Amino acid sequence: MNVLICDPISPKGIALFQQRPEFNVTVLSKRLTEAELIPLVAETEAMVVRSETKVSRNVIAAALKLRVVGRAGVGVDNVDVEAATQRGIVVMNTPSGNTISTAELTFSMLMALARNIPQANASMKAGEWNRKAFSGVELYNKTLGILGMGRIGGEVARRAIAFGMRVLAFDPYLALSRAKAMQVELFENLDEIYAQADFITVHMPMSDETKGMVNAAAFAKMKKGVRVLNCARGGIIHEKDLYEAVKSGQVGGAALDVYETEPLPKDSPLRELPQVIMTPHLGASTEEAQENVGIEVAEAITDYLLNGAVRNAVNMPNLDAKTYALVKPYLNLGEKLGRLLAQLAPKRNDRIVITYGGRANEVPSDPVTRFVLKGFLESAGGKDVNQVNVRALAQSLGVLIEEIKSNEETDFNEWLHVAVYGGEQRVSAGGTFFGRNHQPRIVRLNRQSVEIVPEGILLLLSNKDRPGIVGHLGTLMAKYQVNIASMSLSRDQAGGQALTVLNLDSVPPAALLAEIQKDPDISNIRVAKL
Repeated sequence: MNVLICDPISPKGIALFQQRPEFNVTVLSKRLTEAELIPLVAETEAMVVRSETKVSRNVIAAALKLRVVGRAGVGVDNVDVEAATQRGIVVMNTPSGNTISTAELTFSMLMALARNIPQANASMKAGEWNRKAFSGVELYNKTLGILGMGRIGGEVARRAIAFGMRVLAFDPYLALSRAKAMQVELFENLDEIYAQADFITVHMPMSDETKGMVNAAAFAKMKKGVRVLNCARGGIIHEKDLYEAVKSGQVGGAALDVYETEPLPKDSPLRELPQVIMTPHLGASTEEAQENVGIEVAEAITDYLLNGAVRNAVNMPNLDAKTYALVKPYLNLGEKLGRLLAQLAPKRNDRIVITYGGRANEVPSDPVTRFVLKGFLESAGGKDVNQVNVRALAQSLGVLIEEIKSNEETDFNEWLHVAVYGGEQRVSAGGTFFGRNHQPRIVRLNRQSVEIVPEGILLLLSNKDRPGIVGHLGTLMAKYQVNIASMSLSRDQAGGQALTVLNLDSVPPAALLAEIQKDPDISNIRVAKL
């Protein structure tokens, strides 16, 4: 079996492959472009990459024998996971290998920012002796704002507290109990952190919600002279706005390990600023981290190719083929239930209860639970969230997971129910399957019976049960050229409160939602994307 190692991994990882007589191992000496890579993958059954090599759709199409792609690291942005899944190719990663290395780099950058260490070093190398120019500040009694309290953010907080810093945390998904246990002050409003923090460090995933979130408007709300850090994902800090903020003195300094475009262009204006410390994406670049991820990816790929065992996969559960066929329908239903509740529930939650009923008791619960969590936590963890790391992410956010096997008699032979608790609030949804082809349906939303196809765009609203409401909605939809694919109606009693759910072919425009909202008998309008 041909194994192609495209990017540098630890020698121990390479040795694990080479010691297997079943493998023919090729180690590339440099990063190749797509055009250069395509001729080499025709006979390849396993590819090993880090962040440099792009495993694109075209590369996957050319790799006719490819069975597995292993990423020595966490993010799989450089792998077209959708194309791989369509071809039945397993994509694996190493979800925990670089937590400590990235946290330590962040704290090293924090100390370098406080004491101007790189600038002073450059001055000394230039033959100067200029003590006054590099006067710094102490970390003791300073305030650190951490945006994102996952594994890495939590490790940074531990180190900051040990240095006597006050730590303010922003994470809409972190439970209050978890924040208290970590000895950090949890804020729901970013502006409060901006107003108080002497240092601000970013540890959030890249998503539509976080892209460019630290921008000119944010800098204007910060304390004058604040120092900012980003060792998470390039693009969360708006680089042009950062440049202007440093030039004006609003931001006293910055430390960056990641950038909007990598490699960073040579003409980037950030290179001009002596107040900005820059490293070339070194978060995982320690001997220990690289050895860990190299060994981990080699062991996982070897186990899959030789034994068929799947672990650390981002596009399929860790199951044998027979069990996977049994559980597959529940994976899809569970992910859709989780994704729906993520859009209906408050962001900060304490507990998720997943109940398996009827024949669902017979399927392995762990992979289904992981897919429920994957759907629910995508907005919190971004693209890096997968069924491998969701339990660790939930734990880092302080969200307790409870699984129940129920013998309760219902109208359905098999069913899955998910309830999300945040303080006194509870939001829930349940689903089952219809017909011979096991078509998934959401059949319960909170305490109301429904029949919803869990696909595409949903418009959910509460309304008074009165004649003409359906026609009114249909007329408004037609006015804005929004087509209704299907509809679910339920009510508590005649003339009482009803729940209406529409499957739509397109996202309803804001003007349409505003018109619907004008009706005094309609409330709680929500749009969800499944």
